[in-house]
Amino acid sequence: MAATTRGSPGEARRTGLSPKPKGRENAKDTLCRNVSIYGYCRYEDKGCAFNHDPIKAHTPSTQAESLKRRLNVESPSFTPSLLATNGTGPGIKTTAISPKAANAAPFKPKGPTSGTATPPVHHDSSVSDWAAPEAPEFLPHIFEPLQMQEDASGGIVPAAQYDPFIAPSSSLNSNHNVAQAQNNPYTAESGVSGGSAYYQAQSNYVQPLQYHLYAPLGPHRENLLPYQRTANDFFISDNLREELQRKSAATLQTLPNSTLPSQVDYFHSLVPLDVSNQRNASIFGYPSWIYKAVSSKDGNTYALRRLEGYRLTNEKAIRAIQTWRRVNSSSIVAVHDAFTSRNFGDSSLIFVTDYHPVSRTLAEHHFGSGARHAGRPAGTHVVEQVLWSYVIQLASALKTIHASGLAARVVDPTKILVTEKNRIRLNACGIMDVVQYDTQRTLAELQRDDLLQFGQLILGIGTMNPNLIHNMPKAMEHFARAYGSQLRDSVFWLIGLAAPDQPRGIEMFVNGISSHIITAFDNTLHLNDQFNTELNRELENSRIMRLLIKLNFINERPEHEHDRQWSENGERYFLKLFRDYVFHQVDAQGLPVTDLAHVLTCLNKLDAGIEEKVTLVSRDEQSCFVVSYRELKRGLESAFQELTKSTRRVQ
Repeated sequence: MAATTRGSPGEARRTGLSPKPKGRENAKDTLCRNVSIYGYCRYEDKGCAFNHDPIKAHTPSTQAESLKRRLNVESPSFTPSLLATNGTGPGIKTTAISPKAANAAPFKPKGPTSGTATPPVHHDSSVSDWAAPEAPEFLPHIFEPLQMQEDASGGIVPAAQYDPFIAPSSSLNSNHNVAQAQNNPYTAESGVSGGSAYYQAQSNYVQPLQYHLYAPLGPHRENLLPYQRTANDFFISDNLREELQRKSAATLQTLPNSTLPSQVDYFHSLVPLDVSNQRNASIFGYPSWIYKAVSSKDGNTYALRRLEGYRLTNEKAIRAIQTWRRVNSSSIVAVHDAFTSRNFGDSSLIFVTDYHPVSRTLAEHHFGSGARHAGRPAGTHVVEQVLWSYVIQLASALKTIHASGLAARVVDPTKILVTEKNRIRLNACGIMDVVQYDTQRTLAELQRDDLLQFGQLILGIGTMNPNLIHNMPKAMEHFARAYGSQLRDSVFWLIGLAAPDQPRGIEMFVNGISSHIITAFDNTLHLNDQFNTELNRELENSRIMRLLIKLNFINERPEHEHDRQWSENGERYFLKLFRDYVFHQVDAQGLPVTDLAHVLTCLNKLDAGIEEKVTLVSRDEQSCFVVSYRELKRGLESAFQELTKSTRRVQ
């Protein structure tokens, strides 16, 4: 099982004194090895000739002075000024205060100058000069919650509030100096006025995400051996972690003191997501607004698109949304439900879709923020590989829609979401089928119109000017100069400029770009491999997490089945010592050892249950156990099974 050695005071007495070294006249200047290893020497008062003061041994002046003297009989007895206590750390150095200190003047610290004066300290003659004055009570700043007010046009705008990323002016006078804006590192695009995120961040103060807690520091070593690992190898990458944290924070975002309805059908906790409060009815014929809300049925977060002022005249119109619920594509924002509501004070039509946090529209991503991005000058062209990625994803979405006997009817940059890097999804599907239910247009005509809007969208992004499509010859000239012949021919075919007499369909278009689809599919497989690698790192963390949970269930347990010594007996005692070995080690100076590599190595060995042995020493240093990790793992599983059996027996 385990080799055990125990010591007792009787054995120490029988052992006798430590043998004195012969021929070493400067032994008093040499630090005792017992102090270096254990922190103290049990033979210090029994004749040990070595030095037991680590501070004196490491002081250059003391060493130089001690070399001039020789140890003789008339030397004064050595009294250490720093005593080690049980090997746990250096003791407290006691010094006496001179009687003259009672007449010393009170200490006045000199701090850095600031705009606020330091409150004076009043000296009380009845109090001793060494009594500390009372410090002023700390009063934290109180951040007022976000107050929403209604402007003249009826829109909802945030009132004046505290912004943690606006630096206050150095002096507050009657002129109310305007504070200088600082860069907000937690926004997707800092410095853009009005907010460019499709799902904008809440304007009231929230605690910033602690990204720096796991950030790698210092230079990265590239010359590691195959069996060596760094701490970053056990965690997901920084960029992916920060992106997931941003999405989680946006999903849990709330709006206190909101003027929005508290309940809309079975949804609550509404938060507006529009980046502008301007009313725009150019797409659907009705002003539309979008909100984030939580469902009372399943607790998930959804996006609600509201058409203001819509009156339902035909019950069959709203049933058309049931067909869109069966459409399943990774390039389409899924549609879940549609209903009418009067909770906003008017007759509104609500569409329920999936919620993708921290997303933006394709128009905001390439043309900047604004309602219709009119008059924006052309900028740097989009990379052709990115444009091919857009073409393939939109073609996949339209292929699924047309195969279901439907038409998208809205392929507009303001209704396409960019959820991740170069990852787009077609949004606002099915809305036109409800709004224009009575419009008599054939399905083939609507699908051909989808291809036309598709080509105009790619042409507008390629020329970086969506209004240039109204001047088709100039737009084609700009597009042909910037991109290859295959992409140019594909866009011209969608618009109808190439082979206008031939029948056109999404199937023919997909067959024509099959070579680029294979390239995009290969890139997707590479991304999938990268995500599997990140998932494998978290798999290692989950193993260690389960191991720590079991250890904490067992260690220091007050009692089990009326046995208060249960955690201190048998194999459970080894687990307690192993916990001290992993987390409570100290170095030669008595300082705590906080080595992540040591912790991860020991826990992984325990989880694997290898045959490697480890030496465990009790806290009083009177007991020493040599056990293997296999024995520790067996004891851990046995103790945990004993706890779970008791729980099942009670149930």
